[in-house]
Amino acid sequence: MYLEKSPITPYPMQLGIISDIHDHLWNLDAALLALEDCDALLCAGDLCAPFVMAALGRGFAKDIHIVFGNNDADLFRITRIAQQIGPRVHLHGELAQLELGGKPIAMNHFDYIARDLAASGRYKLVVFGHNHRKEETMLPGRGGRSVTLLNPGPIMGVAFKDGQPERVPTSFARYDTDTGEISWGQVVEE
Repeated sequence: MYLEKSPITPYPMQLGIISDIHDHLWNLDAALLALEDCDALLCAGDLCAPFVMAALGRGFAKDIHIVFGNNDADLFRITRIAQQIGPRVHLHGELAQLELGGKPIAMNHFDYIARDLAASGRYKLVVFGHNHRKEETMLPGRGGRSVTLLNPGPIMGVAFKDGQPERVPTSFARYDTDTGEISWGQVVEE
């Protein structure tokens, strides 16, 4: 598997944040267009099919950091396509521990793991996906430092309630490492 340690970037950055694509290329393309001016992209898993990796590479020209989700089954082909795209794609396995824009950041697909990561007090931002519900929660961290727990919501535009699918807004987020501000984006389907 193609895993690597991420570079440290101390300068302020705008980070685009997405999750739970589930092969929905139309929503992905629209979100990537809205995030194209970001300095890097974080994806919290569930690309699903390998062709989504190719779409990410075509649609976002800068560094892309990805963790795998529970629906990313064909890791061999996802990894092969990531290698073909080149060194701007960073596959982190199940956990990414990054320093971007001078801020310690963790990313995992699952909410219960993300909450434990946030409670550790080691990060300024913890990103997750999986439950298809957008969330922005400020938690107290160790040493008086707050931690932002962030789920950008699903690119797929579907969540599940009591096992039944329901339409939810297709959402994504942008994080400013300088101010800690989060802004939200939404794909409006025609």
